[in-house]
Amino acid sequence: MTNRQLAALETKRKLLDAAKKIICEKGLTNTSVAEITKACGVANGTFYTYFKRKEDVLFELSEEVFGSILEKSQAYEGSFTERLVYFMTSFSRYIEISSLKLCQEWVRNTVDPDLIENSANKTKLERDILAVKELIEDGIKRGEVKADTPVDMLAHTLTDILYGQMLCWDMSGGKHSFEERTKEFCDNFLNSIILPYLL
Repeated sequence: MTNRQLAALETKRKLLDAAKKIICEKGLTNTSVAEITKACGVANGTFYTYFKRKEDVLFELSEEVFGSILEKSQAYEGSFTERLVYFMTSFSRYIEISSLKLCQEWVRNTVDPDLIENSANKTKLERDILAVKELIEDGIKRGEVKADTPVDMLAHTLTDILYGQMLCWDMSGGKHSFEERTKEFCDNFLNSIILPYLL
C-alpha cells in the first residue's frame, strides 16, 4: 500500500471516529459535516471524498464492526449453538456499549433503506441476515446442522429477534440491558428454536 493510500485510510478513520463521538453526544440531526471535519482538522470537501452524506457514516461504522463480529463468531471454539450465542450476544453488546443515542440515530436514519447508499447495495438488515445465514451454513458444512435446515427462514427469524430486542431497548430509553436480554433469550429459548435442526 502506498503512502498516499495509507494517508487516505487514516483520514477516513479520523472522520469515522470524530463522527461517532459527536453523533453520540449530539445526535445525527444536530451534527454537521463542518463539525466532523473541524474535529479532524480537514476541509469540508474531504468528508465528501469518502461519504456522500453524513447518514452514510452510520452505515460505515456498523459495517466494519459487524463484519469483525461475524469473523470472530465463525472462529469461536465451541459448538454451533455456542457460536450462535457468541454472535448474538456480541451483536447486542457492541450496540449497547456504542451508546443508546447512536443506536437511536442509526434506527432513525436507516429504517428507510432508500436513504442509505453502499457499494454492495445491501441494507444493514440484509447484511445481518446474511451473517446469520453464513453461521448456519458453516454449521451445515461442519456436520453440526442438518443439510435440509430452512436456512433463510431460520436466519430471518433469529435476526428478527435481535432487531426486535434492539428496538425495544431503544424505545425503553435503555431501561434494561440489551446484552442481558439477548443472553436471557439464548438461555431460555434459543435451544428450542434450533434443536430440530441439530445433528
